[in-house]
Amino acid sequence: MQLVFLTALGVGGATLIGAIIGFIFKGISHRFSDIVLSFAAGVMLAAAVLGLIVPSVEYGGEYGWVITVAGIFVGAWCLNLIDKLVPHMHQMVGAEGEAHPNHENIDHVLLFVMAIAIHNLPEGIAAGVGFGSGNNAEALLIAGGIALQNVPEGMVIIGPMLAAGISPKRTLFCAFGTGLIEVVGTLLGYFAVSVATAVLPFALAFAGGTMLYVISDEMIPETHAHGSQRGATYALLVGFCIMLISDVLLG
Repeated sequence: MQLVFLTALGVGGATLIGAIIGFIFKGISHRFSDIVLSFAAGVMLAAAVLGLIVPSVEYGGEYGWVITVAGIFVGAWCLNLIDKLVPHMHQMVGAEGEAHPNHENIDHVLLFVMAIAIHNLPEGIAAGVGFGSGNNAEALLIAGGIALQNVPEGMVIIGPMLAAGISPKRTLFCAFGTGLIEVVGTLLGYFAVSVATAVLPFALAFAGGTMLYVISDEMIPETHAHGSQRGATYALLVGFCIMLISDVLLG
């Protein structure tokens, strides 16, 4: 349990680390952040497939593939529903990392921050569910991939908030709040599968589906929006292969 709690703090704290980097390097190029985000997407892609979806099939028994497919689509559908209720990150932030002209007021920027916070909940759940399989090494790799993705996410929320006139102190507090949501999600995911191990195959697939949705719908479009498609693609492949090698070596 202590390991799960420390992991939850690490996953949520990564957003805060990204926010601090965003404060220090306000002029950081999109090319650099896109490479980091693409690398994180590759890590998350491997984590979703190897650490969540494949184990879901294995734990599901004879009809494990049915449970897995259902879980993937339910997880993706839940994220799709959230997207209909809350705006996307790339709908709220322009090409230069600033708020769009129509969204420069504080209310809209705070809505953008809330969108990130809501999206962080299922990511946290995915990190927590990973521990339910009993393979702590694999669960830590999954959590590491999510944490890595949270760093550039924390960086990207700083510019629009400061540009809207929100004080640095309140901006940092909001970044802390988005990370805290992920801590809560991690603990929820862990306790959900601990209390009812029968739901583990579905929960693993559900978490995998949410991660696949985030990668396809949020991360890849964001990294291809600023003219660095080739570098972003190779960064994704590097992240995927490093995660693959780590999974094989840690067995």
